Amino acid sequence: MPPPGPGPAARGRWSWRRWHIAWRRWSLWTALVLLVAGMLVTQVWLAGRYEATEVQNRLERDAADAVADLRTGFTHNLQNLQALQAGDPDIATWEERSARLLGIRRELVRVEWRDPSLRVRAHAETPYRPVQWDADARGSAHSNTALACGNARRVGGPSYSGSYYQPLGEGRGTEMMELCIPLTHEGVSTGYLVATYSLQNVLVEMVVPGLKRGQEVSFTEADGTRLAMVGANRRGMRMFSTQQLFDLAGTALVLRMDSWHSAPSVFPNVLTALVTAMSIALVTVLVVLVRDNRRRLRAERDLGDALAFRKAMEDSLVTGLRARDLQGRITYVNPAFCEMVGFPTQELLGQADRPPYWPPEFADEYWRRQQSRLAGQHPPPREGYESTFMRKDGTRFPVMIFEAPLINAQGLHTGWMSAFLDVSEQRRVEEISRASQERLQATARLATVGEMASLLSHELNQPLAAIASYASGSINLLESAPPGQDGGAATASYLPDVRVALQRIAQQAERAGRVIKSVHDFVRRRDQTREPVAPEDLLDAVLPLIRLQAHKLRVQIRIAVEPQLPRVLCDRTMVEQVLLNLARNSMQAMDEPGTPQRLLELRVRRAASNAQNAWIEFQVIDGGPGIAPEIGAKLFTPFFTTRAEGMGLGLSLCRTVVEQHGGFLGHAPHAPRGTVFTFTLPACPAAGTDTDPAHPSA
Repeated sequence: MPPPGPGPAARGRWSWRRWHIAWRRWSLWTALVLLVAGMLVTQVWLAGRYEATEVQNRLERDAADAVADLRTGFTHNLQNLQALQAGDPDIATWEERSARLLGIRRELVRVEWRDPSLRVRAHAETPYRPVQWDADARGSAHSNTALACGNARRVGGPSYSGSYYQPLGEGRGTEMMELCIPLTHEGVSTGYLVATYSLQNVLVEMVVPGLKRGQEVSFTEADGTRLAMVGANRRGMRMFSTQQLFDLAGTALVLRMDSWHSAPSVFPNVLTALVTAMSIALVTVLVVLVRDNRRRLRAERDLGDALAFRKAMEDSLVTGLRARDLQGRITYVNPAFCEMVGFPTQELLGQADRPPYWPPEFADEYWRRQQSRLAGQHPPPREGYESTFMRKDGTRFPVMIFEAPLINAQGLHTGWMSAFLDVSEQRRVEEISRASQERLQATARLATVGEMASLLSHELNQPLAAIASYASGSINLLESAPPGQDGGAATASYLPDVRVALQRIAQQAERAGRVIKSVHDFVRRRDQTREPVAPEDLLDAVLPLIRLQAHKLRVQIRIAVEPQLPRVLCDRTMVEQVLLNLARNSMQAMDEPGTPQRLLELRVRRAASNAQNAWIEFQVIDGGPGIAPEIGAKLFTPFFTTRAEGMGLGLSLCRTVVEQHGGFLGHAPHAPRGTVFTFTLPACPAAGTDTDPAHPSA
């Protein structure tokens, strides 16, 4: 027997529950459908509102642009009308100009030249649309022309009249407007210039070229009455309208612009399309967000690693780094720079005018050069330059600076980036090396003491020969005095020559002593005494000896000294010996039978110099056979000579002396024949001139 089924009460409860579940499902779906429908309706309504707002905004922008075009056109016409009176033209010229203007500007239909009593002196009309003008109406005291000119006379400038209707015949007419421009000469009124505008033509010529399809533009009065209208016929179901006030001197017009558009269209399956589009957009946004988040995290991680690597690299550098902006303010320094100058970062950032690491004695110079650099007058050198900085404890130290413009990612110049190298240790090593070189040179000098003995005999030959020559001459003069009664008088006549000869003997003996002392100091490695000497004095000191040898060899001497030369800073005795040796060698080179002209030239002039160092150039020029290239390569080598009686030390000594003075000794061919020996010596700095070139701008 089957089990009994549910009773009526149970069946009723089950049916109610099923109905309740179905109702809940239906309510849920209904709410979802209503929600989607509401969203769709809202979207459509918002789209329509947005489209209507965009159309209205575009229309208002177009109206504003049209008003701007009208203002530009009226201003341009005003200038053209004022130009009609340029040069005080006669009636014929004025009418010709006016006709030409009316042919170009169609919005102008008539131009009149009136006297101070508003009587017409001349006029011109448009060639495009003749108008029958009522002369009595235009000349009345209450006409628009009279009112506009009266207002122009009061305000002292151009004035416009209100619009008025002008019949054109055959039942047609148009709205006109008058412009009156007062004419004055030296403050006295000479008349008026009256121009008549056609409002219809103003719209056609000044506004229509910029109109779009579906737009209509018109001039209206304040109450909405249309005065002139142009534009397209009505299209669409919805009209948009805007108004812009176009005010002129003496009157005002309202520019109205209308546009017709159709209502926003709604496609049939907008619900499906909207839901599908929103779903696709949501999934796409989620995918893009996930990918973008991953890329952002990866970029942040890479950026963090790059920043950490850069920070570690900058912290481990021994080169100081400094960044400055366009105003010269310090914006960045690395730890190496702070350790170099002894100042912490907080005390350096923001410093501009006088950073604390500038030595006070150079601060003014550094500041001036920094200002000229910030002004772009002196770009920073890329090859580097040396300067002097001061640590926090006051000690000075040399630095090598490399500076370059700081360019950002957009290619804009935002400041300067500088790198600094502390060269104190390098300078110390160079000083040690220099001291070692000096000791080696001293050892070499001691090793060449024997050579110095030969040098002494070589260099003393000239003064001793001069002493012997003067002594022999003095003895001959004394012995040539005739004996007898008049011997005393004859001897007295020779005494001046004997005195001069004895003075020359004393001078040459003193010169021989100076030569011995200079060579002695050279061997002992003592600092040679240098003094300012005029170039003329150096030549005058050696000319007597040069002239003695020149007389024997029949050589002419020519001297050319540039005027107003500064003094040279030199060891006088050694430089005189250089001049004497070069002159003697030049005269010996011309002691050949085939020499066409035996001329020795001694020239002194300024050499190439700069703001820190000035140089004087000495030249010894001969007319000999010249120097072959293979001989010139070994010319300054010690003990190299081309003469049998020579020792080969003269030119070597000359180059050593010149180089000890910081100069240069060289030779070159002389056209058409001979050789030019040139050497330079430093000039004495002018009084009050800063000659220290070791501190450029920091």
